[in-house]
Amino acid sequence: MKNFLSFVALIIIIIAGVYFFNQSKLPKPEAVNPNPNTEEQVATTTAEDATPKEEGAEIVIGKSVEGREIKAYNFGTGDTRILLVGGIHGGYSWNTSSVMFEAIDYFKANEKSLPGNIKITIIPVLNPDGLHNATGKEGRFTKADVSTSQDVLVASRFNANKVDLSRNFDCDWKSVGVWQTRQVSGGKTVFSEPESVAIKQYVESHDIKAIVAWYSAAGGVYASECGEGISPETKKITETFAKASGYPAHETFDFYVTNGDMVNWFAMKKIPATSVLLTNHTDVEWDKNKKGIEALLKLYTK
Repeated sequence: MKNFLSFVALIIIIIAGVYFFNQSKLPKPEAVNPNPNTEEQVATTTAEDATPKEEGAEIVIGKSVEGREIKAYNFGTGDTRILLVGGIHGGYSWNTSSVMFEAIDYFKANEKSLPGNIKITIIPVLNPDGLHNATGKEGRFTKADVSTSQDVLVASRFNANKVDLSRNFDCDWKSVGVWQTRQVSGGKTVFSEPESVAIKQYVESHDIKAIVAWYSAAGGVYASECGEGISPETKKITETFAKASGYPAHETFDFYVTNGDMVNWFAMKKIPATSVLLTNHTDVEWDKNKKGIEALLKLYTK
């Protein structure tokens, strides 16, 4: 009997030993990952999400009244950001968007030659609904796509709410503005339009050293200010661009009052900014503007 009990005890010890030995070979609980939302994976995903997605890429900064995307294109990896903006007046000033598409092609081909401290951001079409109204296109278009109807082109200056976007910014804003000899809508309130909100949010969320915006048509470079005079840096970029491009430089745009002007709002935000007005509504004048842009980059190259 004693021998039998000893034998049973031995069997139990062997079974227990085998059990604990096999348990030690199993993965520890913290190494098992049956749930895709574990703390480790969440941390990895968060780190990836925090990585800037806009470096050298096409991004969407907002949408128009009719839901068209407002895109920005980024080139270079530096900390000194220069912003170039076209197409605020849609199809009426379609050649300003064409200048920006030329600039996009140029920097795509020459991005590696950008100074190491520079980043270029280009918004070619701030008013995509207006441009679509005149060309039937979203984004890229050709001169042949542009309507030949003056009535269509004039209507295409405004967004889908019939607001003049460059009268919708918070610098001397009024609900009724002026364009040439006619009254235009500045919007129900300041920044009432999604297009102006899109660039407002972009500018306010980025450190921008200088801004150039394109309009047509007067054939000149115009400094910006919002009741506090022209800043020395704004004067410098205006004169630099004008000298290199061959356009004359002007301190003020005095053809008519521009309440709610976008570029003057940039000045109110303490960002050096200037407006380039192309000579007419049909010529792109890329060579002149390329020289102006290159001079601006040189000014900010360290």
